[in-house]
Amino acid sequence: MSPRDEIPNLRGMDGEGSVQVHQDAGVKIEGAKVFSVYGKGGIGKSTTSSNLSAAFSMMGKRVLQIGCDPKHDSTFTLTGRLQSTVIDILKDVDFHAEELRPEDYVATGFNGVKCVEAGGPPAGTGCGGYVVGQTVKLLKQHHLLEDTDVVIFDVLGDVVCGGFAAPLQHADRAVIVTANDFDSIYAMNRIIAAVQAKSGNYKVQLAGCVANRSRETNEVDRYCARVGFNRLAHMPDIDAIRRSRLKKKTLFEMDDAEDVVQARAEYMRLADTLWRSVQVPGSTPAPLPDREIFELLGFD
Repeated sequence: MSPRDEIPNLRGMDGEGSVQVHQDAGVKIEGAKVFSVYGKGGIGKSTTSSNLSAAFSMMGKRVLQIGCDPKHDSTFTLTGRLQSTVIDILKDVDFHAEELRPEDYVATGFNGVKCVEAGGPPAGTGCGGYVVGQTVKLLKQHHLLEDTDVVIFDVLGDVVCGGFAAPLQHADRAVIVTANDFDSIYAMNRIIAAVQAKSGNYKVQLAGCVANRSRETNEVDRYCARVGFNRLAHMPDIDAIRRSRLKKKTLFEMDDAEDVVQARAEYMRLADTLWRSVQVPGSTPAPLPDREIFELLGFD
């Protein structure tokens, strides 16, 4: 064997360097509009996803939210509890998926939103992409996607690996949650690059970003203007969101305080924008090299 024969082929479906295991091409989500929510760890993806699911349901849509995090806390404000993960339930039946029923892993939350926590492998032991694939396969087998208008994937962390980018293989649009600070925008720039790589082989496109927990949006807007991206919504850092999580509720179940009403209206506007976004071409920003991000943000 020559030295050249020992060099692995690193040209995967997503371009040079891609070595991930791809999802079963036959397992697709059809009929529903699919959105994947990404962003820096701790930025508020689950809060955004759950209130967005609630907003879609208030529009009369049949909604399914899939949490993709081992912490399985994506949907607790919709259901009022932590539910078991798909991966843990599969372990309980020794991965004999035919033994499972929909009620074993799907909970019904606020206003009829269907909630699934895919979970994930223990740290350092596997790929999150496998868990996403198994979850979608189960939903297909039990025909749960046939009566769904909107699917929202709430995805762990900053997502630069192939496994946690797996929901992009199903999504119509990717939404990035950011804040008006350097670290969040830096993470957003990397996520944009990941989505652009996927869009070469899958239908996914970028919808835009949500400025979350931020009094101002000037840094987000400056970045968006530079790369050609869209800010879809602004969720200020209001106490109502903190209160809602403590009460294990979405904003749509809270008392009608002024800040709650305003936040609900913004989520309703975001849901309407995203619903219509699938009908038009998505955003195609050009992510910046790391050095240019440093030069653009945080320094005078």
